[in-house]
Amino acid sequence: MTTFARSVEIAAPQAWLFAIMQDYPRRLAWDEFLSKAELVGDATEAGLGARAWCVDRAGRGMETVYVAFRPPGRVAVKMTKGPWMVSSFAGSWVYRALGDTRTELTFRYALELRPRWLGSLGDRLLAGYFERDMTRRLASAKARLERLYQEERRAELV
Repeated sequence: MTTFARSVEIAAPQAWLFAIMQDYPRRLAWDEFLSKAELVGDATEAGLGARAWCVDRAGRGMETVYVAFRPPGRVAVKMTKGPWMVSSFAGSWVYRALGDTRTELTFRYALELRPRWLGSLGDRLLAGYFERDMTRRLASAKARLERLYQEERRAELV
């Protein structure tokens, strides 16, 4: 299994950031890499044991289940169903307050490629793809989330 992580600093409070990023009806407002994001089964909100279905812009879908949910600091999921080339996936998002209005957000992923005959080389190649995607995704999320936070602050002042 290959693991990797990327972090970004976002100009928004930790609790606000955690709440909006775990709000599935608002997910596509900040996550431009997805075409679909929804809770499935009996879940009505993100939380321990809740399942989610996300589809990327290329049409690859993954169902995950929350295995950790600790507002406002951390969530973790593991894949229950996914694209054929991924035999296992787990990820965590860690939110670390850097004061009242800044948060460090870290994405940490662990994955294993299918077919296994490609071994750790295949895992590293797939991880390389995910790492590049993660870097672009975090940059986009930073811009969109900061804009959403500023828009909400302006609306509160009106």
